[in-house]
Amino acid sequence: MRIRAHAWLAAACLGLAGHAQADTTLTIATVNNSDMIRMQKLSKAFEDQHPDIKLNWVVLEENVLRQRLTTDIATQGGQFDVLTIGMYEASLWGQKNWLVPMTDLPKDYNLDDVFPSVREGLSVGGKLYALPFYAESSITYYRTDLFKEAGLSMPEKPTWDQIGEFAEKLTDKSKDQYGLCLRGKPGWGENMALITTLANGYGGSWFDKSWKPQFATDSWKKALTFYVDNMKKSGPPGASSNGFNENLALFNSGKCAIWVDASVAGSFVTDKAQSKVADSVGFTFAPHQSTENGTSWLYSWALAIPTSSKKQDAAKTFSAWATSEAYAKLVADKDGIANVPPGTRASTYSEAYMKAAPFAKVTLESLKVANPAATDSKPYVGIQLVTIPEFQAIGTAVGKIFSGALTGQMSPDQALAAAQSSTEREMKRAGYPK
Repeated sequence: MRIRAHAWLAAACLGLAGHAQADTTLTIATVNNSDMIRMQKLSKAFEDQHPDIKLNWVVLEENVLRQRLTTDIATQGGQFDVLTIGMYEASLWGQKNWLVPMTDLPKDYNLDDVFPSVREGLSVGGKLYALPFYAESSITYYRTDLFKEAGLSMPEKPTWDQIGEFAEKLTDKSKDQYGLCLRGKPGWGENMALITTLANGYGGSWFDKSWKPQFATDSWKKALTFYVDNMKKSGPPGASSNGFNENLALFNSGKCAIWVDASVAGSFVTDKAQSKVADSVGFTFAPHQSTENGTSWLYSWALAIPTSSKKQDAAKTFSAWATSEAYAKLVADKDGIANVPPGTRASTYSEAYMKAAPFAKVTLESLKVANPAATDSKPYVGIQLVTIPEFQAIGTAVGKIFSGALTGQMSPDQALAAAQSSTEREMKRAGYPK
């Protein structure tokens, strides 16, 4: 009897061990934006539906995330099974075959529902390498109550000059009220995302058709001078440390009259649980100046699977779930329809969503006109970035230089000269023109 009991216990232990080994743990690297934090919170529903898949989350600040993922994928380190990346990485890493193609998706995924421009931005040679979690353009947020009190009216398509004038009139530093909040934290996806679209509005670009850097032009001088002068005059203290999340917190606490940034913030600034000014927010298009081309950016945070992952099937199952119509419905049911991840699916823009999300129309129109294609005078793909491997390092280096101009370490002219010299050196080292 004792022998049988031992045998039964051993068999039971083996069974438990077998079950434990059958479980798959996915390590997911993502950014600390509110939509991704919501995804992490709601992912219990995924684990309930897939009891054999466990999720391990690594949530990082944007610049740190990009650095960690770039290092890991370039060395094929295999630390992560699901990566939160953008169109820049999807294009370059897909081309190098570092990412698993997103084929054989579930029948109910409905890939045709995803906007063509977003699919194309995450594809290489017709192959999709990442599934879009949300897509965004850039728009202008402003305080309707402050505008009304000051007798001001925001145009549908403001110029940067108008934004500067409004910002100065609405700045009252004695009340911690700042007319203009813009990104200042250095990084190619941080301050340079905003400053590049500002330069685009003045007719600037990163490179000419021969890949010569263009910082020595009048367009860039006007753009950077506007940025530095107006941020010093009407911006919050410590602006050189502010990225998307920091400016969102400032706006929601009532300290910003105007904020130009990602359209994805629309659901956050109108959420009474996190915004003190939720009832007093207006939305309009990103500012232009001499041209409207490239003044609204195009970006998508998307989920991708590195080829170094040993759990690719489970990773694809999760990625498809988190970017599906079913996930959008889960968000709508739990947190309200206005909080559904925007910009990726036509089905999101229902009558109910458009009614619940006052920012939806501007976001949709901005996404429609955003065009990252290369032209005769601009040899690269990208609006607020340049889709070449060297841009991550070059863009961050220029971002640090321009942050120095914002803090007063150098003048805009000195910063532009330093950016021109630094970028010329790096492009020559990389062998451009190719």
